[in-house]
Amino acid sequence: MSWAFLRDLLSGVNKYSTGIGRIWVAVVFVFRLLVYVAAAENIWKHEHDEFECNIKQPGCENVCFDHFFPVSHIRLWALQLIMVSTPSLLVVFHVAYRENREKHHNRKLYKNPGKIDGGLLCTYLISLILKTGLEIVFLVLFYKLYNGFKIPRHVKCDIKPCPITVDCYISKHTEKMIFLYFLVATSCLCIILNLGELSYLFFKYSIKCYLKRHVKKQQ
Repeated sequence: MSWAFLRDLLSGVNKYSTGIGRIWVAVVFVFRLLVYVAAAENIWKHEHDEFECNIKQPGCENVCFDHFFPVSHIRLWALQLIMVSTPSLLVVFHVAYRENREKHHNRKLYKNPGKIDGGLLCTYLISLILKTGLEIVFLVLFYKLYNGFKIPRHVKCDIKPCPITVDCYISKHTEKMIFLYFLVATSCLCIILNLGELSYLFFKYSIKCYLKRHVKKQQ
C-alpha cells in the first residue's frame, strides 16, 4: 500500500498547526506511520498462513482463524491511521478556500490565510474533536473485537467443520503483543495531545475574547 498521500497530508497539516498540533503530526508520522510501514506490516504479513491447528480437517483452520481474528490487527491499524488523519483535510481545505477567495477578489482578505482564527478556528476545533472521537472509537473496537488488548499464544476451537475441540497456535505471539501495546500507547498519546490542544485553544481564545470585552468597556 502507498502511504505517499497520507505523508503529504500530514506535511500540509503541519504548516497550519499549533505547537501541540505539530507534536501530534510528529507522533503520527514517526511512531505510527513509519513503524507500521517499516516493521508492523511484516509481522502480520503471513498471519493466516502461520496460524496452525493440531488437526488437518479441511476448512477447520480457516473457520477458526476467521472466528478469533474477524479483522486483521494490521488492517484495522491501517484503517485507524487513515481515519484519524482524514479530519485534518478539513483544515487544509479551509485554508485553500481562503487562498482561492483572495485570488478571486484579487486583494488581501486575511492577514494570513493559515492563521487559526474566525471560521478556521471552528474548523480546526471540529477536526480535533473528530480525531479524538475516532481514536476512542477504534480503541473500543479493538477491545471488543479481540476481548481485550491481548493476543493469546493458543486458542481452543470447536466450530464446525472441526470434528472435535482443537488447539490452534498463533505465530510470533511476543512480537505481536509488543506492537499491539505500542499501537494502544501511541493512540492514547494522540488522544492526550488532541485534548491538550483543545484545552489550549479554548483557554487562549477565551482569554482573548475576555480582554477584547474588557478593553471595549474601558473605552
